Amino acid sequence: MAKMNMVQAINLALKQEMEIDDSIIILGEDVGRDGGVFRVTDGLLELFGEERVIDTPLAESAIAGMSIGMAAYGLKPVCEIQFSGFSYENFHQIENHAARFRWRTRGRLTIPMVLRTPYGGGVRALEHHSESREAYWAHTPGLKMVIPSGPRNARALLVSAMRDPDPVIFYEAKGLYRAFREEVPEDPETIPIGLPRVIREGSGITLISYGAMTRTTISAAEFLAKQDGLEADVIDLLTLSPLNTDLIIESVKKTGRVVIVHEAPRSFGPGAEIISRIMEEAFFYLEMPPERVTGYDVIIPYFAREQEYIPGIERIVAAARRLFN
Repeated sequence: MAKMNMVQAINLALKQEMEIDDSIIILGEDVGRDGGVFRVTDGLLELFGEERVIDTPLAESAIAGMSIGMAAYGLKPVCEIQFSGFSYENFHQIENHAARFRWRTRGRLTIPMVLRTPYGGGVRALEHHSESREAYWAHTPGLKMVIPSGPRNARALLVSAMRDPDPVIFYEAKGLYRAFREEVPEDPETIPIGLPRVIREGSGITLISYGAMTRTTISAAEFLAKQDGLEADVIDLLTLSPLNTDLIIESVKKTGRVVIVHEAPRSFGPGAEIISRIMEEAFFYLEMPPERVTGYDVIIPYFAREQEYIPGIERIVAAARRLFN
């Protein structure tokens, strides 16, 4: 198997699905001749032509609106918004139309579109280029919200998203784009949307994360094992909506202690929802109240303070240790 970074793996998913499905259309700002702001769509214009890889004007609402129209008429658009901080311009189109068409038409019409967008900090960019607002989308009925954590699962999840009959918001952590490589099989593979995975097993504590924070959480788990002899279950959510909590509940019943890690602001973030479900289904198994390690309730700071905002290993380790004191 070839080793790829996340940019290459996502590009492979797009290329292979476009080869077998003529209805897939890519559109967005600079996705054609420039290959996308992070070169994720590089080379696809040459392979599939201007009718299937479409450079659009700087107009996020129009990109989403055109995608919805295409999907309603039988195509499968994969649109790119250059940074998630600019996706609010298309929020009306996604929330009021894409998310509601199945319900509005009583199932007669679905919107099989994917909205890809980079999110998160860590690359010394400005605030609209570094936000982590996945809660907006996960909170919206009718949308699926997917966040891969590495090259291989990004490729597999994007294939699943393109084959899904409903709209999928696909968040790509820009800090992971070229952070590391993984073996990615040439043959297409899928991961079902809505299924988390256990990526490290232990019986002492449960650590839950997703996206870019998954790697940091694994490093924290390894530190805890080495320094404290504390073995952690580490769960990578992969999908925020629909949120499957079976693995979480099973793990919490085993460990009795849990830390949730995300880059998004703390208040009303995904961690709050996860804790609520733990309290509903595993309250009597808890040894201590759950902890959250998150971003802060501020606009993400400029790069001089960026790393203070983003959860790091030391904050995760400190939260885990508090649960034993």
